[in-house]
Amino acid sequence: MLRGLDHVVVAVRDHNAAGEAFAALGFIVTPENRHSWGTANRLIQLDGFFIELLSVAEPDRIPESDGDSFSFGAFNRDFLTAGEGASMLVLDSSDPEHDRAEFQKAGLRLFEPFSFERVATYADGTTAKVGFDLTFLQDPLGPGIGYFTCRNRYPENFWKPEFQSHANGASAVAAVYLVAADPSDHHEFLGGFAGQREMRATSLGLELRTARGTILVMTPYAYETLVGSQALAAIPGDLPRIAALEVTCRGLAERRVVTADQLCGLTLILTPAA
Repeated sequence: MLRGLDHVVVAVRDHNAAGEAFAALGFIVTPENRHSWGTANRLIQLDGFFIELLSVAEPDRIPESDGDSFSFGAFNRDFLTAGEGASMLVLDSSDPEHDRAEFQKAGLRLFEPFSFERVATYADGTTAKVGFDLTFLQDPLGPGIGYFTCRNRYPENFWKPEFQSHANGASAVAAVYLVAADPSDHHEFLGGFAGQREMRATSLGLELRTARGTILVMTPYAYETLVGSQALAAIPGDLPRIAALEVTCRGLAERRVVTADQLCGLTLILTPAA
């Protein structure tokens, strides 16, 4: 089963301030929603993909990880001790049980299943139920990045055209960029995670095409050549890390790069849509 990019979690100290930064770039940002385990978020929806701006709202409510139980809140809380940035990479799911069976067959490190529902608030003040089934797993060679698949139980309540009409023309995810000292170290995990064993290896790193967008794993030198040294310097923590997100924009005349030091530890690459 080939999975596609679903969203990235961007851990920030203030999700409202982060939302204002993205709004200044021409994005529509959803109203705040809160999780029962102490985090809060605002979202930026594209076509089948979204950016989750996540902060710790109620630290006393965050449970700790325990054995095979993964704590989403604790992971992002601890990530923020090094700085803001993209903390988690998420792929879509249509069948969590099938995901687990495939991950186990591939020998990947799995955590206990996790599901939740909440009430989402829309811009006009109306609400609707949303729910998700999450399958957390870990790359032992890159524990600083969180990975999971996500099945959206009520997509009709979640995806809204009014949240996707961005002034900058942003329409779809093109790629997620990871930086690793040795990209080849992560090919087995990422191949099993995405359900895609075919990937392109070059002197710059790995290129793995998913059902929605591409995962690129680059060496520090390759990434600096593409984006600039300041963008790499702003990534919190040790490598490997999620460094950048590339989004296609309708009506954009030329490529634009907003580096991580200007945007919550995440470099944003805006590319003209074909």
